[in-house]
Amino acid sequence: MKFPCRLDKFVSHTSELPRSKVKIGIKKGLAVVNGEKVSKADHTIQQNDKVEWEGVQLVYLGKRYYMLNKPVGYVCANQDDLHPTVFELLDEPNLKDFHVAGRLDLDTTGLVLITNDGDWSHQITSPKKQKFKTYLVETQEALTEEALEQLRQGVALHNEKNLTQPAIAEQLDKYSLRLSICEGKYHQVKRMLAAVGNKVVELHRENVAGIELDPQLAAGEYRLLTEDEVNIINAR
Repeated sequence: MKFPCRLDKFVSHTSELPRSKVKIGIKKGLAVVNGEKVSKADHTIQQNDKVEWEGVQLVYLGKRYYMLNKPVGYVCANQDDLHPTVFELLDEPNLKDFHVAGRLDLDTTGLVLITNDGDWSHQITSPKKQKFKTYLVETQEALTEEALEQLRQGVALHNEKNLTQPAIAEQLDKYSLRLSICEGKYHQVKRMLAAVGNKVVELHRENVAGIELDPQLAAGEYRLLTEDEVNIINAR
């Protein structure tokens, strides 16, 4: 939310009440701004104004940034008719303006970043920013040095004209590797392994743009990013 803004927008955002009900309540005198009753929905609110609704002060929590260790079976969407969403794992107020900065597939686990700061998430998701995402990949077939070198050079994905950008591929054992890519194409890691004659059986994201998944977070747990973690995005 940007300031200055309308009173009805501020109340709806901070209270999570429907805008229509807020407008009716404002006409009834339920809103008090800096100690004065306000009856106009379009009254201008500044960021430092004190706004009360039915005697309770409303607080705008500002920009927030969370990391979540996503489990299997959750979709990275605000709403979904078939599956639970990652937002159901967050016990936080005013999440309607939040979004995922870089989605993961239903069956992929690991680091998901969630924020209400669109400019910040753009730094992560824009292809022009060249931010690397790092995955632990378990494969169906044994990895070969030839396949790893293909990934490092760039591979041709099905129905794509251009090769993928060069990846960083580190073999961990016969059937697993750590793969870092700076693009975000649809199902990209799975398609890259398919392009070299293999198949992904497990996929886990451990790092986004230098932000490392906290090892203390169990699957389904989350926490606020530290100030240093938030600032990593602009520093790289």
